[in-house]
Amino acid sequence: MESPRIIAGVARIVRDIGIAEEIAQDALVAALEQWPREGVPDNPGAWLTVTARRRAVDLIRRRENYARKLAEIGRDLSDVAPPQEPADPDDIDDDLLRLVFTACHPVLSAEARTALTLRLLGGLTTPEIARAFLVPEATVAQRIVRAKRTLATKNVAFEVPYGPDREARLGSVLDVIYLIYNEGYAATAGDDWLRPGLCEDALRLARVLSGLMPKEPEVHGLTALLEFQTSRAAARTGPSGEPVLLRDQNRSRWNRMLIARGITALGRADTHATGAPGPYALQATIAACHAIAGSYEETDWPRIATLYGLLAARAPSPVVELNRAVAVSMADGPGPALEIVDTLAAEPALRDYHLLPSVRGDLLLRLGRREEARAAFERAAELTHNERERELLLRRAAEAS
Repeated sequence: MESPRIIAGVARIVRDIGIAEEIAQDALVAALEQWPREGVPDNPGAWLTVTARRRAVDLIRRRENYARKLAEIGRDLSDVAPPQEPADPDDIDDDLLRLVFTACHPVLSAEARTALTLRLLGGLTTPEIARAFLVPEATVAQRIVRAKRTLATKNVAFEVPYGPDREARLGSVLDVIYLIYNEGYAATAGDDWLRPGLCEDALRLARVLSGLMPKEPEVHGLTALLEFQTSRAAARTGPSGEPVLLRDQNRSRWNRMLIARGITALGRADTHATGAPGPYALQATIAACHAIAGSYEETDWPRIATLYGLLAARAPSPVVELNRAVAVSMADGPGPALEIVDTLAAEPALRDYHLLPSVRGDLLLRLGRREEARAAFERAAELTHNERERELLLRRAAEAS
């Protein structure tokens, strides 16, 4: 839970993300050695952070060229004017945000940027990142190792960039924050369906970014989307932590304050938009349709289907098409939606994606094809790595029998 903050704080000292991650791990080892003897401190996170920073300072002091580096830094500071700061310096006083922008440096490929930031800030394992990317684990592992090496060899500064450089990295930063949130919203593996800490970190980063870049419509679009999604958190699980699907959620438990924040953020996105809405603004508009609907059946499904069509044109993806199929099923019936889903069966990226057979099972069940639905739900249960989701899918398979 504390790993991203520790890594970010240490990276500001050592200026090397790979070394920062190692030092954070060393601090955890120290805790495992000392806490059983001395007891867990009142603030474990602060203990880990202080321990890691002390080790970072010790490491710098041990470097043979420490004095020379200090002298070089001093000359650089005296000879080169610093970049112009924003009006409010507190806007960038966030190590986690610095870490996101550093990991999203253009010297890295888009895939490497996202994988590295998910690893460092989200604390995700390689298998979890592979599931988020829908790619093999070995591919993700190679991306992370190479990304760390590239940042070190290129001497990438640990900073929030300014001007054109900041805008150039914005798309990757938004993608990273969204993927971190998604892993918290529906965990790919483990015993819990939700990982609230990841959702909180992602939403906080989105809000900070909104303050840092107030005229960027897609920043507000992403923030609005996360506000809307988070508003449902209390209703998405039952008493034992079991998943509760959207159509079965008690909407009185949806957080109206977060919905209001989402509407405000979406309004900012519309205000600053200069053309067609971007992918995040479109997704936020879809989420707003759900947020204002009195019930699942009363939702404006035709509009949502249309919005997914616009999203598919703006940001083509088999996952977007799968979501569009769900909306089409509510607007036009399960038959037309099943046709869309069946065309996605040949998509390589969805071959092991459990939501494809899950959606198909739901459509087949609504068409009265119960045996086929049962098989689809069982297939989805085989593919998921989340225990809570597996239980839900097996229960649906049993109900379809």
